[in-house]
This record gives sequence, structure tokens and C-alpha cells, in this order.
Amino acid sequence: MSKTDVVEAYTPNFEGWVREFHEWQTRIGFDPAWLGDYRFEIRFDWDSAGKTIEFGDFEGMPKWSRRMQIPQQNIRDAIINMISVQGDTEFASVEQQNHLLATAPTEYDRKSALRIMCEEQRHGWQMAYLLCTYFGEQGVREAAKLLERNAQDGTRLLGSFNAPIDHWLDFFCFTHFIDRDGKYQLKMLSTSSFQPLSASMGPMLKEESFHLGTGANGLRRIVKAGVIPVSFLQKYINKWVSTGLDLFGTDESTSAQWAYVYGVKGRYDERESEQEADREHLNEASRGLYFDELKAEMVRISKGRKEGEPELYIPSDKFNRGIGKYSSEMYTVKGEEFEGSPEEYQAYLSEVLPSDEDERKLMEEYMAPGVEWIQYREWKG
Repeated sequence: MSKTDVVEAYTPNFEGWVREFHEWQTRIGFDPAWLGDYRFEIRFDWDSAGKTIEFGDFEGMPKWSRRMQIPQQNIRDAIINMISVQGDTEFASVEQQNHLLATAPTEYDRKSALRIMCEEQRHGWQMAYLLCTYFGEQGVREAAKLLERNAQDGTRLLGSFNAPIDHWLDFFCFTHFIDRDGKYQLKMLSTSSFQPLSASMGPMLKEESFHLGTGANGLRRIVKAGVIPVSFLQKYINKWVSTGLDLFGTDESTSAQWAYVYGVKGRYDERESEQEADREHLNEASRGLYFDELKAEMVRISKGRKEGEPELYIPSDKFNRGIGKYSSEMYTVKGEEFEGSPEEYQAYLSEVLPSDEDERKLMEEYMAPGVEWIQYREWKG
């Protein structure tokens, strides 16, 4: 079993960033008292990271453990960008979700959500530590930006992390679909040629599994309660799946190709796959694995529905896409080309995605105070 090392002493650069972090918590309304005895630790699993570059043009060479070992500035920039994007998502999700703690349906859900937010902040700390410790002034500047951008202002780097999470149904969809994408991103970085980055991923992946489980568990309990109709719930699945697919980036991505060439970011199944990487379609390959996993998970969730309710499903990967070859194309949730005008397609979208009226009905009827819209579960912590 791999051993996790915890960093005990921080550099002055990172200590300065930590002070800014506490100001960020105050700014977004996250009370540090909620953390209890939870500690933000910097954790590395050096064994799982390995010592040798595993793919790309530097395959077989020692992994880089310091900035000056990285042979080119453009590779350093690519690594900094990967770390910055990952850190940005961690803090964004806390900004999106922390207001929900006051309206948790059960103590179990409140404690689960709070644990997720603690761990997301720790993951953000980890990325900021890498930037401040290994990348000099450039890293310090990028670490500061992690706390300057804000999901409420729409300034986070990725679209899903600027989207409002207005209620607990959105929260469970987000943790099931978007955090699952996060698992893919972390695993793709777990084989990185920059050893401190790859060594960060093992502990983060262990924590991320709880986040996914919370989402799947929440959706199962909603389905079993049977208060929110399956056909209504399907609209929210349609909404979040398409944005999750978009997070994998553009098709035939040159940036993904160069990241692979540099050994900075691998495939999701890099260590398991026996096939040669198709460097021109890296994003598509990871997205395809994610999409297959979503479909299998939804079959399991749907089994809990009441008799007579329709089966929940994952909409087509062509539906309502904002990135990739299907971007802005008119497809139905079943993946068929929509036959009609753009105006008619907008009307169709209003039927298969949540509307303002659906949001009102959700909050005022299905999730109104006193309504047991989710199966109760007791907190045993």
C-alpha cells in the first residue's frame, strides 16, 4: 500500500497565500468554525506517482521534481495551466454550494456536503501549494488568481463552475456528473511527468470518490422517495450531462495533444490501456469512457423508481452541446437531428430542460418544507 506524506513546513510564499485564503473564506461566507477539527494538509503519494515518465516524447526519462528540471518554458507553462485550472474548479465549487448548508434535507446530507466542501478546499490548497512552492513568482501570481476569480461573478475558468447551484437537486446532479468529470481529470494527471503534480493525485482521488458517492446516493434516494416525478427529474439530468461532457474540451484538441507529448497529462486509462494513444482524439476518448460510465450508473439509479414510472436515461452526447463537433447543433435527447427551425428547437429545449416554472414547482411543491422528497438517511458520524 502506498504511503502518504504530509508536508509539515510551508514556504513564505505559501504562508502568504494561506492568509489570503482565510480572507476568501470570509468573503464567500464560509465560516471556518464549520470545519471543526478538519485540517488542510498538503499530501503526497510519491509511490503511486512513480519516478519515470510514462508516455509522450520524454517517456523513460526521470520524472521532473523541480521547475528547473523541466526542459522547456512552454512545458512549464502547460503544467502551470493544468494546476491552475484544477485549483480553480476546487474553490469554485465551494462558492457555488456553501449556501446550501442552511437548507439541507437531513443532517446526513449537511455533513456530507460539508465534508465535500472541506475536501474541495484542501484540493485547492494542494494546487496553490504546488504553484507557490515550485514555480516562483509566476506560480505565486497564478495562486493568487485562484482566490480572485469567483463563481458568483461568472469569472471561473470553466463554464460548469460558474453555473448557479440553486437547490439540493442541482447539488446531487453536480456531485454525480461534474465531480465524476473531476475524477477523470485527476486520474489523467496522476501519471503526469511533473512528479509533485502526479503525487498529489492519489490522496485527491481517494477523497473524490466520496463526492461521487454522495451524488449517486442522493439521486437514488430521490428516486426511491418518489415525490419528484421521474419525468421531472429527467430534465435536470439532461441539463447537467451536457455540461459535464463539455468539460472534456474540444475535439481534435491540439492542447491535449501537446500535453500528451510533454507527458504532462495522460489518458484516463493510461496505465491500464494496451493500445497506442490516438493523440489527435485524446479528449474524445476520455469523454467516451465518461459517457459509458454515466449510462451504467444511471441504470443502477433508475432501478429504484416506483412501478409505472419511466426509466431514467442519459441523453445523447450530441444533445445541447456547447463544445466539440456537436456544438450549437440541433439534436434531440435521443441523438436524432431535430427537424424544425431554430425557434422550434428552442421550444423543444424548454420541454426537455428545466424551465422557470419547473424551478418554481420544484421549490414550492416537491421540495417545500415538510415534504419528504428524499429518502431519509441517518448520520452516524
